[in-house]
Amino acid sequence: MNPNEFQEYLAQAGIVLSEKQLAQFQRYYELLVEWNEKMNLTAITEKEEVYLKHFYDSLMVAHSMDLTEKPITLCDVGSGAGFPSIPLKIVYPNIQVTIVDSLNKRINFLTHLCEELELEGVSLYHDRAELFGQNKQFREQFDLVTARAVARLNVLTELCLPLVKKQGSFLAMKAAKSEEELTEAMKAIKLLGGKVVKEEKVSLPLSEDTRYIITIQKKKETPNKYPRKPGTPNKKPIK
Repeated sequence: MNPNEFQEYLAQAGIVLSEKQLAQFQRYYELLVEWNEKMNLTAITEKEEVYLKHFYDSLMVAHSMDLTEKPITLCDVGSGAGFPSIPLKIVYPNIQVTIVDSLNKRINFLTHLCEELELEGVSLYHDRAELFGQNKQFREQFDLVTARAVARLNVLTELCLPLVKKQGSFLAMKAAKSEEELTEAMKAIKLLGGKVVKEEKVSLPLSEDTRYIITIQKKKETPNKYPRKPGTPNKKPIK
């Protein structure tokens, strides 16, 4: 997907990009490749692949939620090189974005990226998601929490749902569907105050690669003991 195709396919989906936004995506690509030579940000570096599998893929969140209605607070857990939150911020500037990542090198990249792209309303935190979710400043404060290909769903649920405010949503973005994965996560979802309200299968244009977006709505407060200590959700997932 070249930049022109990126623009055209988004327009077909109702997202019309300005010249400034197109220039921001171009600069994002340049910085991603430049910094990737110094540190491991992504295995995908070909321009057409980045536009399709990182930029366009990140914006598929807009299929599942109207991001134009009101100013939304979004927390991106384990954002890596800024996906999906930075592409979403470029397209929907009114979103207030918070990114938490456990690697300070990635936070340094994102700090530089936000400065270069002149993005305002982005807060970056070098922290473990388990500790971040126990911080009263952030716990149950976000309208929307996203995680893209970070861990299995029962682990992601424990890392992400504590950050979602009541009636807010957690969107898990998955490259492959696993009924088994969703089934094994149902206990954790219910225990942590969530309910699965939507499962969507979407296809990337051109490649026809399939993606799955699982929307979990926060129905009640998460018990105080969750998330557990760093490393525990991965080693001993809720079953």
